[in-house]
Amino acid sequence: MRYPLLAFTVAIGLAAAPPTHAGTVGFTTDTCRNDYSTPFDVDVTPAGLSFHRTTGTPKGVFLRDGALSIDGKNVTVSKADADALRRYEAGVRKLMPEVASIAREAVSMGYSAMTTVTLTFAEGSQRAAMLENLKKKQADSLRAVDEGVGAGHWSGDRMTETFAGSVSDGVGELVGSVTSSAVTAAMSGDSSKVAALQARAESLDKSIDREMNKRSKALEARAETICPQLNELADLQRGWSVRLPDGKPLELMTIKPKGSPGDDRHDVASF
Repeated sequence: MRYPLLAFTVAIGLAAAPPTHAGTVGFTTDTCRNDYSTPFDVDVTPAGLSFHRTTGTPKGVFLRDGALSIDGKNVTVSKADADALRRYEAGVRKLMPEVASIAREAVSMGYSAMTTVTLTFAEGSQRAAMLENLKKKQADSLRAVDEGVGAGHWSGDRMTETFAGSVSDGVGELVGSVTSSAVTAAMSGDSSKVAALQARAESLDKSIDREMNKRSKALEARAETICPQLNELADLQRGWSVRLPDGKPLELMTIKPKGSPGDDRHDVASF
């Protein structure tokens, strides 16, 4: 099966397992020049952009219309840097709702696949209970997206919890159901039951391939449109001369060459 049970929710790279470093979730597609991530949680508010984290230096960066503060202290910047920071803020504001929209579609796509599996393998009262549970989990996941990145609050940990936690729970239940059906059929010694289970698996293979191919290609195309925006943010960061108190450049996003050794982050929207 092209989309096995443990992978069909990651057709465009949405993480089904926690990233290596808490809060660091990355993004890359063919149109991204590099792999991008951010070590910060980000809040987009009418007052400005807040980048914050509990570990690392600096812990807090605030942007507002070209003005900058780092760890609560105002930083004087050149006119050129103020313009770059202003454009960076505008870029992040534009990017956040696009990321939210893609995340919502990815959640729906994953749960649609799980519903298909449930309808194929679960039986009787188990099927009804599992479908109701999936419906609730999907609603919870969509609400988490809306209240998080959809409301202008990016958190790598929260995104991981939304996708890895909720989706993995659903996948675990489905794997248990499928395994139970397979073991029962095998232990019965009834070849007709085994054949029927195999037929359902083959039918599922075709139906999920057909559905996921279409939806994942459309979603991947939407994800590709984010990369030029990320590339522009990266160029702005490389171009400004803003420095931290220790002399190091201000880096709000992490930029790594594609396929860097030891880089096993999952491809989800970030900046």
